Amino acid sequence: MSSGDGIAKAVTLVEAARYLLSSAESRGLTVAVAESLTGGEVSSVLVSVPGASAVVVGGVVAYATRIKSQVLGVDERRLERTGPVDGEVAKQMASGVAELMGADLGLATTGVAGPASVDNHRAGTVHVAVASPWGTVSRELHLDGDRTQVRDGATTAVLALAVALLDAAEE
Repeated sequence: MSSGDGIAKAVTLVEAARYLLSSAESRGLTVAVAESLTGGEVSSVLVSVPGASAVVVGGVVAYATRIKSQVLGVDERRLERTGPVDGEVAKQMASGVAELMGADLGLATTGVAGPASVDNHRAGTVHVAVASPWGTVSRELHLDGDRTQVRDGATTAVLALAVALLDAAEE
């Protein structure tokens, strides 16, 4: 990747974050984030936008499976049955962080960044979810690329899913 590619990627992520924050703020909504494979990247991108504190209330990096249940309230039996790379787990993470932080929207990421497969899930398998007052939605992704590209793709996807949910709620 050339340095120009890195700059373009950063601009795209920040633009997505800026749009989400603007959309949430105009509706008087707050945002909390629960992250696994992205390890804080979603939160970092959001707070890189000036004025983010008007919308972002906090985040949890739940990298270890036990933190997903102990802190975010993900069903332990579900985790034992499916493991953390699961759409329902992502939904529960999103709902759990929204409840924990008293936020209107909860964003969540979980999956396998790579380079190797984990628990029969190939690298690039990602689940993102957004919990809102209008319901909770999730999306399964199969991303290509190295670890950084998968994490960036997951970050972009969860921001886009949140924007799509807000846009749909407006219709």
